[in-house]
Amino acid sequence: MRTRPLVGIAFLAMNLAGVGAAEPPRVLIYTRNGKGFVHDNIASCVEALTAVCRQAGIETAVTNDWNIFTPESLRRFRAIVFANTNNEAFENDEQRHALQEFIRGGGGFVGIHSATGSERTWPWYWALIGGTFAWHHPLQPFRVRVVDREHPATSFLPDPWEWRDELYYVNKRNPKVRVLLAGEQASLAKPGKPPAGLTDLPEPYPLAWCHEFEGGRSFYTALGHLKEHYRDPLFRRHLLEGIRWAARLDR
Repeated sequence: MRTRPLVGIAFLAMNLAGVGAAEPPRVLIYTRNGKGFVHDNIASCVEALTAVCRQAGIETAVTNDWNIFTPESLRRFRAIVFANTNNEAFENDEQRHALQEFIRGGGGFVGIHSATGSERTWPWYWALIGGTFAWHHPLQPFRVRVVDREHPATSFLPDPWEWRDELYYVNKRNPKVRVLLAGEQASLAKPGKPPAGLTDLPEPYPLAWCHEFEGGRSFYTALGHLKEHYRDPLFRRHLLEGIRWAARLDR
């Protein structure tokens, strides 16, 4: 089994030509960032994802090339991971429609940390991922609570889980998602001041969730700002089980 880093669509086509039914499941790891802030954790995130997938018998392809988003290319994958993507993820509506077709055909989607900051003007994407990034507290320790221990991505986590990260908030939060993890705002030693327009602030605040969406599955975790997070065994398992669930490999 091999991990396939990608630099373009031609490379993908060459390596995936002639795929047979007996081939292992494949996941696309997408790292596109538009103009604006780009996390320095992307290489660490990709390394962690490829490693845990390899151990689980899942092949991976990695790219930041938005030309991957065609129906023909995407049908080779069981799930797409937006790995700390931010701002513009697509060049045109044809690429957006390819993602919609993939999800509506039963494909899986996983968003990690800043992925809620992608496609900030596209309501369908907000509904898919569960919201659009609004604000976060300064980086600091806080308590994460396990809201749903029945999901494979959270069943093994301690409760509370002491964690140091950016406690993320979103606008347009999808009320239909199944909340898995939530952050205790009261545990913040140095909370910031939310912007005036951010009023949806339940305690504890949802940080990881999943849902069935238009025929596909979507999993999101707001955790993962720091590079060292991607070396943490619990967090790596959290990501893997989210991918497995989204790709319907949890059966």
